[in-house]
Amino acid sequence: MAPSDPRKDQPERGDKIPPVLLRAMLVLVVSVLLIVTYARVTDRPLSALPDQDAPIAVERDIVLNGSMSGAATVYDTEGNVIAEFGPDEGGFIAGVWRVLQRERNKTGAQLDAPIRLIRYESGRLSLRDELTGWRAELIGFGADNEAVFARLLDEEG
Repeated sequence: MAPSDPRKDQPERGDKIPPVLLRAMLVLVVSVLLIVTYARVTDRPLSALPDQDAPIAVERDIVLNGSMSGAATVYDTEGNVIAEFGPDEGGFIAGVWRVLQRERNKTGAQLDAPIRLIRYESGRLSLRDELTGWRAELIGFGADNEAVFARLLDEEG
């Protein structure tokens, strides 16, 4: 049996991570931990959240009703239909309805209670559920999904 070459078992010099890079990664991790610890210890507010006290331009209470197929219906507080969406066009609203149902089931809140749809003066759209404290900033779901809810503010109820 021929003796094996001892150099094959050792990595080549070019395969090692440079020590400077390892130290930089360690400094980055420690820095992040220090910043997060400082924020938690001092109870810093969550500044990435939009201002909930911003001036409101338009708001409307709506009641969502959806299905697992993606169909959805939106009502006003008197039970009048504002908009109906088939399975191929109501997926986002039905998805919001499912999230809302889950949040309300957690707290035992009324499942068919209205939710507030708000357009702030800045143009930002938001959904707020006063029963559970749940809220959603609609721009985070894309312009098309935000536009669906924007049209609900403009519909006559």
